Amino acid sequence: MGMYVNRGNESFDRARRSRIYVDKTGLLEYTNEVVGTEQCYICNSRPRRFGKSMAAGMLAAYYGRGCDSRELFEGLEIAGRPSFEEHLNKYDVIHLDMAYLLVQNKSAADTVAFMQKCVIDELKDIYPGILTDGDSELPFALSKVNHAAAARFVIIIDEWDAIFRETAGDKDGQQAYIRLLRGLFKGEQSKDFTMLAYMTGILPIKRYNSESALNNFREFTMISPKRLSKYIGFTQQEVRGLCETYHMDFEEMARWYDGYSFRQEQHVYNPNSVVNAILDGEYDSYWSNTVSYESLREYISMNFEGLRDLVVQMFSGARCSVDIGGFQNDMTSFKSRDDVLTALIHLGYLAYDVDTREAYVPNEEVRIAFARAVRDTDWEPVIQAIRDSDRLLKATWDKDEELVAEYIDKVHRENTSILQYNNENALSCVVTLAYYNAVNEYMLIREMPSGKGYADMVFLPRKYSAKPAMVVELKYGKPARSAIAQIKERQYPEALKDFRGKILLVGISYDKDKRYSCLIEEWVKE
Repeated sequence: MGMYVNRGNESFDRARRSRIYVDKTGLLEYTNEVVGTEQCYICNSRPRRFGKSMAAGMLAAYYGRGCDSRELFEGLEIAGRPSFEEHLNKYDVIHLDMAYLLVQNKSAADTVAFMQKCVIDELKDIYPGILTDGDSELPFALSKVNHAAAARFVIIIDEWDAIFRETAGDKDGQQAYIRLLRGLFKGEQSKDFTMLAYMTGILPIKRYNSESALNNFREFTMISPKRLSKYIGFTQQEVRGLCETYHMDFEEMARWYDGYSFRQEQHVYNPNSVVNAILDGEYDSYWSNTVSYESLREYISMNFEGLRDLVVQMFSGARCSVDIGGFQNDMTSFKSRDDVLTALIHLGYLAYDVDTREAYVPNEEVRIAFARAVRDTDWEPVIQAIRDSDRLLKATWDKDEELVAEYIDKVHRENTSILQYNNENALSCVVTLAYYNAVNEYMLIREMPSGKGYADMVFLPRKYSAKPAMVVELKYGKPARSAIAQIKERQYPEALKDFRGKILLVGISYDKDKRYSCLIEEWVKE
């Protein structure tokens, strides 16, 4: 076995031996359908920590002839399919991790040259006497091996887009990389040696104007994963089963990590976060210390065409229209806020509704990451808003009703371009914005079923927090006392009957004269 050719099945064996393993071998049923056909070129893009490398390792273990993987796949979905035996360990597999290779070299061009040399050197050992020291171009080398030894290859490229993400200024090196990929996957010669080409990364294939650099690839993305929807992350059925096995609250798991939705799979969860929540025994945001999180901060800071206002809206639960057509599938060619928003969709920080063509914040985990990213930008108005949010929280805890109304009014006035004075939905948006720094102490639950109705907002303290819970009711055109009365009459605090700490009832209203009022009471349990 080599480092790049026929690496074996250790990567997939490691995944199988993990405490939590979810069977995604159904993906192999699809790839088996297209092996050796015109449709054998696949690019499956998805965010970080959505199982890209695990899937690549699974494909390498299944197709690679340098190992016997039959036992590893016993009992899994693919083992019961008719195509299982036909392709099991039948091909030479070239398995490349471009992010790893890029670390070993100084530039994109060096990476391309180094990768080709490494693979060709291993091919010389596997097929002696065919290749010479003068063979330095991988497509030509594969063609020679194919014609001389009838060798057929499965080529797997993990983190295929790392060169475009990590070497943004190296245009010559990027062009060299694209030329290599074209040589491997375009043209009649490549059809002779390529049984399957599977590329995975964060981004879809690089585009130049409206044309894909590799237009013979079928692309499955966070915008349109099509038949591969169930292999993007964990499905609702899979998460429900994990919650039952490990005694986790399914509703909480959904609130934290669900929210990605596709035509063929309505509920898709962040798999890494679900696994971490189970292993840790608690729910948290696991994205804030990732490389993609740094990208989130950078892109928000660009503030293209009022991007800040859109972030404000989405942070408050709204959706916004996105034109995805102009995105060039890299991290530098941004020409509009739509390009930035499209990049955030591919990064997993926004979900996308293909029917309405709208982006939105999918879940609590991502909302927390957005809040932290905004806090870390140099937007002075935002920084001031965060300070005001901290003061608002303290005023609420102190039951300083006038100061609460004053701060909420300030938020509304500073965002009049996107927030209107016309209904309770607008008020909800304002209150969410005003309290957005509460993420450090609370989980915000909207429309929480309780008693005889639904509480507008419930701020539930996190496990480590000693702060009071807050039940918030909103009213437009009615006094704040009517909000408090509704909380009591409909018994909203009943939803928190197991909460042992203090509970505050908060009524917030504004009238048609654009005046805010607030009333705060402490709930006295019977």
